[in-house]
Amino acid sequence: MSAIAAPTTLDHALDPRWLEAVLAPDSGGAPVTAVETVEIIRTMATKVRFRVTFAGHEAPRSYCLKAFLDVDEAVARGGGGLTTVREADFYALIAPHVAVRVPQCVASVIDREGQQGLIIMRDLVADGARFCSALEAFDTNDCAGSLEQIARLHAGQGLLAAAPWITPRLSNFVERPSVPVPLLQQLLDGPRGEGLPVRVRDAARLAAALAALAERDKARPQFLVHGDSHAGNIYRTAEGPGLIDWQLLQRGGWALDIAYHIAAVLPVELAEREERALLDHYLGVMHGLGLQVPDRETAWAQYREAAIYGFYLWSMTRRVEPAITETFVQRLGAAVTRHESHALLGVD
Repeated sequence: MSAIAAPTTLDHALDPRWLEAVLAPDSGGAPVTAVETVEIIRTMATKVRFRVTFAGHEAPRSYCLKAFLDVDEAVARGGGGLTTVREADFYALIAPHVAVRVPQCVASVIDREGQQGLIIMRDLVADGARFCSALEAFDTNDCAGSLEQIARLHAGQGLLAAAPWITPRLSNFVERPSVPVPLLQQLLDGPRGEGLPVRVRDAARLAAALAALAERDKARPQFLVHGDSHAGNIYRTAEGPGLIDWQLLQRGGWALDIAYHIAAVLPVELAEREERALLDHYLGVMHGLGLQVPDRETAWAQYREAAIYGFYLWSMTRRVEPAITETFVQRLGAAVTRHESHALLGVD
């Protein structure tokens, strides 16, 4: 929806008259008689679980909205331009055409000029779903199930031709880094980098490896890539796992998601033991979906190179709880170390 104003405050987003207008397609235009807040979660964006009672309906309906609310303009425009607008476009333009389990989006409001986006989804928790925590350790069966969902996303690569707004974010990180190398080095010299080899914690080498990966990746077949496939972006239902949080949706090589996901969701020892079998499982699912995939050895080499992506993403992260950041840098750094990703990418 572009004719309805995108709210910038929580009060506006939960205003009964505004909700009445934006939820009209879902309610049949029924007046809103009550709005009840269930839970507010503030991270980069604000997520609100709430219930709405409509005239003529006894039982309230449960929803969850997500947007940048009650933040200054610089944060809203910077975040909204790259995250909430992209996520709203995903639900409107991509989700209906891929066989990935995602929340049902009932409304999205986009102000493209102001770079503001808001989505309203069914409340999965009210429907019995459980969201994984970022640090929830998966077992191999859990990981195999989520890899199947990621493969179904990748199978939508044919949608990219009509979606120029889905950009290669890996190249963007190289061309317009949000964290300069000296600051990245300070972060890696802190607790998040403890125990990793000195050369793996070298920010200049990491930046050079990321640039080499981006150069190779853009020459390979491009897929719909989730871009942030850690456990915190997985939810569980009786029917199986689903994916949420599409702020880093991008086009790129399949290995960006797969190397990141396996290393992020599995304890290091389990990843070391099972990742090759899990990669084979993913490749088998892709083949079953009719997708062309590299041979086993070529895929393994691309997987080993792509470990750099997730490691870079979390090495530069600054607005997440330290315990989460440190765990992911350690898991992903261990993957980069055992796969010798820098050397594979030609970085001394």
